[in-house]
Amino acid sequence: MSEEDANPNAKDANPSSSEALVGSDLFGRWEQLRGREGTVVGLTAIFVAVFPWLFARAPVVSDFLQGYQSLATLILIWGIFAIGFDLLLGYTGLLSFGHAAFWGGAAYASGIVAKNISGDPIVMVVSGTLFAILLAWLLGFLSLRRGGIYFSILTLAFAQMMYFMAASPLAFLTNGENGLTGVDVGNLFGVIHLEADIPSIGGMLLGTWLYAFVGFIFVAAVAVAYRILNSPYGMVFRAIRENEQRAEFVGLNVWRYKLMAFIISGAFAGIAGSLFTIHGAYVPLQSLFWTESGDIVVMTVLGGAGSMFGPVLGVGVYLYIENIVSTVQALTIPFTDIVLIKDFGFYWHLLLGIVFVAVVWVVPDGLWGIIGRVRTFVSDRMGGER
Repeated sequence: MSEEDANPNAKDANPSSSEALVGSDLFGRWEQLRGREGTVVGLTAIFVAVFPWLFARAPVVSDFLQGYQSLATLILIWGIFAIGFDLLLGYTGLLSFGHAAFWGGAAYASGIVAKNISGDPIVMVVSGTLFAILLAWLLGFLSLRRGGIYFSILTLAFAQMMYFMAASPLAFLTNGENGLTGVDVGNLFGVIHLEADIPSIGGMLLGTWLYAFVGFIFVAAVAVAYRILNSPYGMVFRAIRENEQRAEFVGLNVWRYKLMAFIISGAFAGIAGSLFTIHGAYVPLQSLFWTESGDIVVMTVLGGAGSMFGPVLGVGVYLYIENIVSTVQALTIPFTDIVLIKDFGFYWHLLLGIVFVAVVWVVPDGLWGIIGRVRTFVSDRMGGER
């Protein structure tokens, strides 16, 4: 006779083991649902809905983060940019130093359309994205003839050419070094003023219609990126990243797939650049400078290249340090008036560099890799308890 037969209540004698079993079952079900497209998109929508409230208006939390509504919107805009860039760098293995061409080019294109044709936000996004797609096709066709560092330098050279063209020869369109001013962003669907607050509970969570507009596009961008990465195209992108020669040996037209990855990445950058113009109603010449391309590389690597949401996390950390930490007048010991560093915000570049070096050195797969390791640890513990 078994111990369970001899003692019918043996199963209930150790409630902690039954609770662990329930916990492991729940964790197993979550692991099954976690990778589904509907789950990813749904959780992204929930994050977008609560993010500005947690970041800018929630009691205690907002005091700790010291965020504000406009920065929350800007994080999502740069997040779209980073997701698209990661499709190229993290999943296809192509490092571009010239993505400012698509970001800034789309920003200028949408701003020029707003000034001369229509300021409708949808028209601006569509026009800027189409410009970025055409530009990505052209620059990709020229740059992808070379690989490795030569590809990276070519993209940088083309982006810098656009910067200097916007600064002088095309100043009659771009307004030169002063940037494109006087961009009049119209109402969404002709009736919704984007800077207005959303009524009722929507306003408490989302804040303005501009954030809701950007948030909707962000969720759509995540859905599209997830669909691409889990399609045969996404499998080919990964194969090219892992071993380009082997992908060629099995009969794949590697150059064509690399060009398509470049165009898709440029399209995401175009969407983000257009939203950047809508957000600020102004296009700085700096948006075409090489430092913008460098920023998106740092954001992506910091958050975790080759992961869906790692680059977005990197964007949040980078912009938080740039916009919030840089305003700190002095670093003091908590709960005291003892000043450790005066003009602490002046050294935000140094702080960002230290964070970047530490992450790359300790966690090469970025900040998102830390989350992945925690999830793996919990999964192993749950599996062991089964």
